[in-house]
Amino acid sequence: MNPKLSALLGLAALAVTSLVHAADPVSNEADHVLKLNTGDHSDWIHLATAMPEAWYGSAEARAIAEIVLKYQTKNGGWAKNTGYQDESRIKQDEWARIQETGVGATIDNDSTLTEMKFLAKIYAHGGDARHRDAFLRGFTFILSAQYPNGGWPQYFPSRKNKSAYSSHITFNDDAMVNVLRFLDAVAKNAPAYIALKLGDERRSRAKEAFARGVDCILRTQIVVAGKPTVWCAQHDEFTLKPAGARAYELPSLSGSESAGIILLLMDIEKPSPEIMRAVQSAVTWFEANKIDGIRVDTLRKAQGERDRVVIADPAAPPLWARFYDLETGKPFFCDRDGIKRSTLAELGINRRGGYSWYTDAPAQVLRRYPAWTAGCASHQPK
Repeated sequence: MNPKLSALLGLAALAVTSLVHAADPVSNEADHVLKLNTGDHSDWIHLATAMPEAWYGSAEARAIAEIVLKYQTKNGGWAKNTGYQDESRIKQDEWARIQETGVGATIDNDSTLTEMKFLAKIYAHGGDARHRDAFLRGFTFILSAQYPNGGWPQYFPSRKNKSAYSSHITFNDDAMVNVLRFLDAVAKNAPAYIALKLGDERRSRAKEAFARGVDCILRTQIVVAGKPTVWCAQHDEFTLKPAGARAYELPSLSGSESAGIILLLMDIEKPSPEIMRAVQSAVTWFEANKIDGIRVDTLRKAQGERDRVVIADPAAPPLWARFYDLETGKPFFCDRDGIKRSTLAELGINRRGGYSWYTDAPAQVLRRYPAWTAGCASHQPK
């Protein structure tokens, strides 16, 4: 690898380490060290979107772009968890199956969108027509993957032979929210996409897809005892009802993904009465379901396994559980057997330490809410 690129990737890894620690409110940095390598997907996301602007015009960046072009799927998307900065780490057997079956492109884990943003940067810094063409194929993939009801599946086409839930409307890990933010940026001709000269027709399609996506969000908000609350991490693509995913991801009220949804709705200029009601209802739910007086520490066992423990701490800021029971409204935790438990300590170490069961994401919603409410009031006719 070019020495200059190696140095840049080292800086990117350090930046990613800082970002990951800053974004993980329940971790204890003193208990573990996050080890990154130049083939890691997190490193790739930083490299693709957050390097100094001038770097995207470099020979090193264009060399990585060649790899990104090579691994675009037939339908215009990209597979997930792939670090294109080191082609030797790409699993060729998996890639061969994707090429053979045509199934594997996804919006999960920031995939496809990250590759498109990277190619947009390369093109804006002297890239060639192939970079723009690949971006446009990705854009077509995003639009084609949207359901008539406005939602997006985790995979398109779905991987029903591997995971039945891959066809569900996917809010999990902000997948659909990230797509909507991208489409909104395209519709508004954001600076990142100006060089591509997408034109009025494509921007209009992006705007329409965004509006349909927001409508889907409003229609999937879960109503409990006649009151709108929040959302599940995924919803059935036909009934729009809360749906499960992996064995430990049961239908639920989500304290995590719902925050990303509300932050998106709060960023919409001049929100409709329906959007305002959705936000207000979710904020009421967040207020009622915050958990005070605990913190979650991340530990490393002697064998290297990561573990998490809940500690009583009256001074700790509020947290929210990732999953709340649809019937009782209480937090629950699940192992791979799919059985609900009432405490994190009841799980085996694999799921206890290998999954994020608490979040502080709704705190950002609550902090923004007063100013958002005031802004909404200023837009109302007098």
